[in-house]
Amino acid sequence: MPEGEQGLNIARSAAVLAGLPLSAGAMTVNRFCASGLSAIQMAAERIQLGSADIMIAGGVESMSRIPMMGRHPAPSPLIFETPFHTPLAWGMGATAENLAHQWNISRLEQDTVALESHQRALEAQHQGFFEAEITPVTLLQHFLDLNTGLTTPQERTWHQDEGPRADTSLEILARLKPAFHVKGSVTAGNSSQISDGAAALILASEEAVHHHGLTPLARVLGFSVKGVPPEIMGIGPVKAVPPLLSRHGISLAQLDWIELNEAFAAQVLAVQKNLAFDPVRLNPLGGAIALGHPLGASGAIRTTTLIHGLRRTNGRYGLVTLCVGMGQGIAGLFERV
Repeated sequence: MPEGEQGLNIARSAAVLAGLPLSAGAMTVNRFCASGLSAIQMAAERIQLGSADIMIAGGVESMSRIPMMGRHPAPSPLIFETPFHTPLAWGMGATAENLAHQWNISRLEQDTVALESHQRALEAQHQGFFEAEITPVTLLQHFLDLNTGLTTPQERTWHQDEGPRADTSLEILARLKPAFHVKGSVTAGNSSQISDGAAALILASEEAVHHHGLTPLARVLGFSVKGVPPEIMGIGPVKAVPPLLSRHGISLAQLDWIELNEAFAAQVLAVQKNLAFDPVRLNPLGGAIALGHPLGASGAIRTTTLIHGLRRTNGRYGLVTLCVGMGQGIAGLFERV
């Protein structure tokens, strides 16, 4: 489906506009919600293979600018010839309803997760926990004067995410209508937001760290990607996390910080019913329901938050995991240094 200007190898565009050497190549990765974490994985593995010493990896998404279907959609006829109950036709919200039904997750449980996400994010903003990981962005906006019909340019700087809402409550969330099924429980309030965002991380080999006098923040331990039925795509982390931890001999109890992307509250709860993460260590600063889920950027954003969180709390091991549209799960394991 069309991606607008994001489809023009936005990684290369960003590198050129940022003034990086033109001799440095760039590529755009697409694994839907996991694109940012997959980019980090690819960069780490290239360094491990010895084909690179230093790489920049991350993600970006401008959901407010990219139309869902583009101006001239031309999807494969197979999508329309496929009966509605089969995987190709499931929208993301419908898959969340499937999880709620299959794992007996109530509307109240979902709204409670959503409320806690906002409360944790607001408290984190109040404490200044995000300041070390956010670069302020200043843009020129044009405001229309209704009296003169003229526009006035004004600069505006964003210092923090706009999503967290101080005015939300269980009562307010309970008033929202189901968004994907007339008798469903998934609403706009207990789902992630339509968001814009970007994040980037620098990865380097141990030799490059010493040669350039760099101060590393964390060590990449490994990754895991698994496929699951598309109609319950949100359960992906349940398949991706255990083999990753097993491979490195690390238990759930040893994880000091866990970033589980909150695509939907139902998805978070379904994963919790299977993996039983420590709720105190799970998304301590809130998640995508409050902070937003700019698809291509989320994996890199969650990783950035994880690394800074481990350093601030003196934790050792951290896990980032996301579900992926069309049925995948991804997980990344990191260690503070």
